[in-house]
Amino acid sequence: MRIFLDTANLDEIAEAAGWGVIAGVTTNPSLVAKEKGRSFPDLIAGITALVSGPVSAEVMALERDGMIREARELHRIAPNVVIKLPMTAEGLRAGRVLSIEGIPTNMTLVFSVGQGLLAALSGATYVSPFVGRLDDVGHAGMEVVADLVRIFQVHRLPTQVIAASIRHPQHVVEAARAGAHIATVPFGVLRQLVQHPLTDLGIARFLADSKHAQPK
Repeated sequence: MRIFLDTANLDEIAEAAGWGVIAGVTTNPSLVAKEKGRSFPDLIAGITALVSGPVSAEVMALERDGMIREARELHRIAPNVVIKLPMTAEGLRAGRVLSIEGIPTNMTLVFSVGQGLLAALSGATYVSPFVGRLDDVGHAGMEVVADLVRIFQVHRLPTQVIAASIRHPQHVVEAARAGAHIATVPFGVLRQLVQHPLTDLGIARFLADSKHAQPK
């Protein structure tokens, strides 16, 4: 399983990229809105300069032609830009056209296995089931991830499953167990994955022991 970073913050991306563990980045309008002082295209260009893997950028239009127009403009920024489309009938229509043109897409706001299957059949490169939001309303979000992975394998569909709306480190572990191709993770959760209190305690003990071992 690969890990993408779910952020539009260039400092977070640069830090995580330095750890050597992220393979791409996903953004959304809410994350982009937090980054003041830069236009959306400029921000996406900055991200693609830091990350060679897929960088998901979301369209704002809600109808097919507008989505396609925005998608073409965003994809011109860099060849690794992936277009995020909403899981709607218009999103499916736009995704089909972009697929034929060879522009990669990420169908977002997927909340059911049926939605994910339709996205894959329309030619989506990735589908993003929102695990945390499903959990919030009493559904087992990771089951949607696992079911989509199995269905895509059985029917040999090339679409990859991105476990999205990740809330905590255990979600990342569960996504790996479910066979997700990718988990897209906020920087705070990625930092939590790195840290463990027993690791900190072990380092503190090693440092203390090394001081006693020093020759006097």
